[in-house]
Amino acid sequence: MNKLVKRVFNTNYVSLYITVALFLILFAIGSLSFRGFFSLQVISNLFIDNAHLMIVALGETLVIVSGGIDLSVGSVISLICMMSAYLITTLNVPLSVVLVIAILIGLLIGALNGVLVSYFGFQPFIATLTTQFLGRGLCYVISTDTINITNEAFVKISQIRIPLPGKAFISPGVVLALISLAAFVLIAHHTKFGRAVYAVGGNEQSARLMGLPVDRTKLMVYVLSGLSASIAGIAFALYMLSGYGAHASGIHLDAVAAAVIGGTIMSGGVGLVVGTLIGVLITGIIQTLIMYQGTLNAWWTSIAVAFLLLMFIVIQRFLSFRRERKKTARSVETIHKEG
Repeated sequence: MNKLVKRVFNTNYVSLYITVALFLILFAIGSLSFRGFFSLQVISNLFIDNAHLMIVALGETLVIVSGGIDLSVGSVISLICMMSAYLITTLNVPLSVVLVIAILIGLLIGALNGVLVSYFGFQPFIATLTTQFLGRGLCYVISTDTINITNEAFVKISQIRIPLPGKAFISPGVVLALISLAAFVLIAHHTKFGRAVYAVGGNEQSARLMGLPVDRTKLMVYVLSGLSASIAGIAFALYMLSGYGAHASGIHLDAVAAAVIGGTIMSGGVGLVVGTLIGVLITGIIQTLIMYQGTLNAWWTSIAVAFLLLMFIVIQRFLSFRRERKKTARSVETIHKEG
């Protein structure tokens, strides 16, 4: 039993276990405190209200695991919403064409980020901050006002309710989020590319010495992040039925917070895609608890998330310190034996 406990708490994913336990505790508190909280629809609403964040956080997780960061994802979402609203409502462009354009925009911005980081040596913070400003600027070039999406087909899609047991339901945005989750789990944990991402994030120099295609891997990571942002933009457009230049402002920080709370280490090399899902759900359940409570300001959500983020960073730092100390101890022991 002691060996099992030691093995579990020596792993890189202790913070993920804490995240899962925290989610269950918060849900239990809500269920005991508020009537109607313990229901499948409350869980469904967490997915419905945060589907776009789940999708974009998946791509952000892969970027962080590779040792980078993507600050442009919020502007991509905003640009997708604005562009979709303008093309559908003002120019009457067919919906299928708009969806293709939306995907291409995310891929192009992701590729631009990847080229700047991988082949021009830009720091990820600077490269993605540049494209963030580019995306926001393009939004306001299209329009400085809100553009409502009134296309009949788009509105009907947004109003689809997929039934679940007990009169619960989910939206098309949740379907997009679940498909994206399955795809990113497959990519991150069951492909050579995914293993290369973890190797690059763990130690880029060692990855190069092993012959891994480091630059190409980093490029593809940002392309996937751009793709996830474009899909999140479609989900957000379905949720909001409008385009506006300030849409999704700050969501890049929410995505980073969800990844870190879900067990992804900011220094790279460690993280689980499923953990990010739990991180998003925790922020969602905090919002739900505050809504049910009724007297607290919505900004308390940000305060709670900030506290959790700080707590998980401290936990990760502590675990990293323990690993480094053990490595040092083993190195010293080896030197003594060889001496």
